[in-house]
Amino acid sequence: MTPSIPDHVRRMPLIAAATGDRPSRRPVWFMRQAGRSLPEYRELRVGRGMLESCFDADLVTEITMQPVRRHDVDAAILFSDIVVPLRAAGVDLDIVAGTGPVIAHPVRDRAAVRALPRLDPKSVGSVAHAVGNILGELPEHTSLIGFAGAPFTLASYLVEGGPSRNYERTKALMHGEPEVWNELVGALADITITFLRVQLEAGVHAVQLFDSWAGMLSLADYERFVAPHSRRVLAEVADFGRPRIHFGVGTGELLHAMGEVGADVVGVDWRIPLDVAARRIGSGRAVQGNIDPAVLFAPWEVVEGHVRRVVAEGDAAVAAGAAGHIVNLGHGVLPSTDPDVLTRIVELVHTL
Repeated sequence: MTPSIPDHVRRMPLIAAATGDRPSRRPVWFMRQAGRSLPEYRELRVGRGMLESCFDADLVTEITMQPVRRHDVDAAILFSDIVVPLRAAGVDLDIVAGTGPVIAHPVRDRAAVRALPRLDPKSVGSVAHAVGNILGELPEHTSLIGFAGAPFTLASYLVEGGPSRNYERTKALMHGEPEVWNELVGALADITITFLRVQLEAGVHAVQLFDSWAGMLSLADYERFVAPHSRRVLAEVADFGRPRIHFGVGTGELLHAMGEVGADVVGVDWRIPLDVAARRIGSGRAVQGNIDPAVLFAPWEVVEGHVRRVVAEGDAAVAAGAAGHIVNLGHGVLPSTDPDVLTRIVELVHTL
């Protein structure tokens, strides 16, 4: 039996919009709102590595709370990284400044797949501890979102050995050895499920599954090689009754399929209007997005016009059958973004 959402959680603007209720104010938050755009974050991170920071409960708490204090956003997202559960499980990797995750020993054959470690929930106990700390500090209207990387995106890092432009090794394994591919992505689904359940058991109000690089796939490849594994992840956390958000970049042609894997909310990047996206996704699911992160560098009057257009398209999406609209960027906050612009956007959205 799926538990009901407590009344005080249901009243949170983000949760209300995600579940088809009318929020007390239009919810807004930003992917990568906690991080390099904030001077207080840069000061705190001096001399501390990224992964080291992600396993320090006190540091995670402070970094997660920084944008909440500064911007009055309607959600905090747990400060972490999609490779944190891989590192916790024992995969030899690091996050290299200017590059991203780098895998010491790429996974490209059956033997390497079968050597992958499993995730012990105790190894991410600091994450659960941080969730408890954050819940004790959040304003009552502000939701806490937990997150994890989707199996495909994690697999692409493991197979390629790091970020990639073309994902040639990933696609070669996917098509050339589909049994090995499914074994790999199945193992990663197990890790993702464990990591999300740790966060949900600790009390997060919603979770977001990032399939950051799914947009590199055709619809046919997504449905055959990716969707079954993402569907299993989202199904295995459905018993908590908390909204499940699903997001990828460049996924305009995949939106319906991404909604069908079990998402309650589908994130949309800036390439497609929200009302068009809502028709592709299908009725009954909320949409999230989709301010262009690069537009935030334009003069304020341009930014304001862009935000107003996105909000209007979100309203049109709801009129077209979407359960609600959560205002966000179409991808993460860019590092050199002026944080004052983010604050002004939140103030504007809350007046609309």
